Amino acid sequence: MHSLKELYRIGKGPSSSHTIGPERACKLFLSENPDATSFSVRLYGSLAKTGEGHGTGTVIESVLKNVTLEYDETTPCKHPNTMDLIAYMGAKKTAQMRVYSVGGGAIEIEGRTSAEGALVYPLHTMLEIRQYCEERHMRLCDYVFECEGNELRSYLSDVWLTMKDAVKRGLTKTGKLPGGLDVERRAKILYDGVVENEGAEFRENRLVCAYAFAVSEENASGGTIVTAPTCGACGVLPAVLVYAQERKGYTDNEIIDALATAGLIGNLIKTNASISGAECGCQAEIGSACCMATAALAELRGLNLGQIEYAAEVAMEHHLGLTCDPICGLVQIPCIERNAVSAMRAINAVSLAYFLTDSRKISFDLVVQTMYETGKDLKGSYRETAEGGLAKLYRK
Repeated sequence: MHSLKELYRIGKGPSSSHTIGPERACKLFLSENPDATSFSVRLYGSLAKTGEGHGTGTVIESVLKNVTLEYDETTPCKHPNTMDLIAYMGAKKTAQMRVYSVGGGAIEIEGRTSAEGALVYPLHTMLEIRQYCEERHMRLCDYVFECEGNELRSYLSDVWLTMKDAVKRGLTKTGKLPGGLDVERRAKILYDGVVENEGAEFRENRLVCAYAFAVSEENASGGTIVTAPTCGACGVLPAVLVYAQERKGYTDNEIIDALATAGLIGNLIKTNASISGAECGCQAEIGSACCMATAALAELRGLNLGQIEYAAEVAMEHHLGLTCDPICGLVQIPCIERNAVSAMRAINAVSLAYFLTDSRKISFDLVVQTMYETGKDLKGSYRETAEGGLAKLYRK
């Protein structure tokens, strides 16, 4: 598995697959062809169908100034997020590169070794990692820092600061999100909406949801966020961690340990299945984010490895089959509310795991495999094409 730096990416929304990934590809292609006089980019599959709503064309044009965009809605066999980049010197084609935007801002280039850097984790399943850790009396975060070194702490500190800043910004803003759906920002409404005799449970729901809305609305407006593991699911983990720190007073170092544990869970899903909505539906994005948030919270609460695994398994199991059907191709409906619901589900999954771990039947590795196979079985219209579900039936 690759470094968590390749999972937690700091960048601008609204879509890791449709903006961050294509931007990385264009910057790489430009660096390899600095003397080109013009470029053309052909977008396929999901990139072609929802690229306008996700800002794909805009980000490509911002990198490759003299560029012609072409759209082909046919879906290539290898990955639905495919793009061809061509460089020209005058009328002569001088270079070509096929890129797959595989989720979370990660890219793969046809005919090349991985663009994600060296493999740093020798173990690739939860079973292997859990056995390794239990034999050495290690936490999952200890395994992360053993593989990556303590310098990862500095990067995760930046990740945490960016997450908190996204929450803070999002809670202060009002007005409509861009894109034409006239979706109102609602994070501030939730945050300020104290009711008379508000109980602890109601307050927790309101605040966690407000934090998830804040980050998701920042993402939808092109603000700076952290892929956790994607832009579309970026509100879940910050919401759970910000609320946990406020309520229980966890230190930033404890939060960094939690981010390491969460990242390991996200990396396992990314490696053994997918975190791409275009490949496996929203279960791969929001389901993965919920798994990461449960693992982080379970780490903070000191749960054992079995309980952490069970919490993450519960989180994914009850997202199985969730479709990706963004209205107008925008990361707004149902995406923003879905982040809030998933953040609350993460908290509930940790509570359930605390009591019922010994009775569980399903392993985390099994539920990840199930998610991947389920995603492959979903009709293409339910995998980030804006052609099915809410995207098909909604009328403004």
